[in-house]
Amino acid sequence: MSRPMNDDEVLNELNKMVAFIKQEALEKAREIKVKANEEFAIEKAKLVKQEQLAIDAQYEKKLKGAEVSQKIAQSTLTNKSRLRLLHRREEHLQDLFSTCRNQVVTLSSSDTDAYSEFLAGVLSQGYLYLMEPSVVVHCRKVDVSVVEEAASSAANTYKETSGRDVNVDVKGTLSDDIAGGVKLVSGSGRITLDNTLDERLRLLEDRMLPEIRKDLFGPNENRKFYT
Repeated sequence: MSRPMNDDEVLNELNKMVAFIKQEALEKAREIKVKANEEFAIEKAKLVKQEQLAIDAQYEKKLKGAEVSQKIAQSTLTNKSRLRLLHRREEHLQDLFSTCRNQVVTLSSSDTDAYSEFLAGVLSQGYLYLMEPSVVVHCRKVDVSVVEEAASSAANTYKETSGRDVNVDVKGTLSDDIAGGVKLVSGSGRITLDNTLDERLRLLEDRMLPEIRKDLFGPNENRKFYT
């Protein structure tokens, strides 16, 4: 039969219980600390990763923005250079056409034989196109006499070709600022043929412009086909 514990024995048991509880508490505290450190490390790594991704995304956005800005600046510069080149080419073409017009003016004012031959030719063509008994021919005042002579010659050619007569009325109503030539109006007034030197030169410019550009400046790399 066991005896009751004395005071020393009770105290000793209590100390053992306290030590055990304290040890358990220390172990639990260590576990909590380790787990807290692990969770902190995981959360820290997560936050660092998120911040790094945010920085990378911001850098990528700025890089793309810089690339776009550079491309826009380069495109703008290229377009300005191209426009300047096109402007210079257009100036060169206009100088060329102006030189041609001056030569045409010289033809009408100095080479009367060639000019008379030209007038007779376009008048004959005009009569044959209109095929009407009467035609009004408009010209510069300075050309009235030479046009009347050419109109008479062209009327003879027209009669030989078509077997018809044509009554021609020459009027000096065109501006003296033009290079020369004539306008033919049918007797009914419904049809007008512009055979002035200015109009002929303009039509020639339009028709020959692609070929002239190619001869002067080379093929256009932006075009696959030429007319």
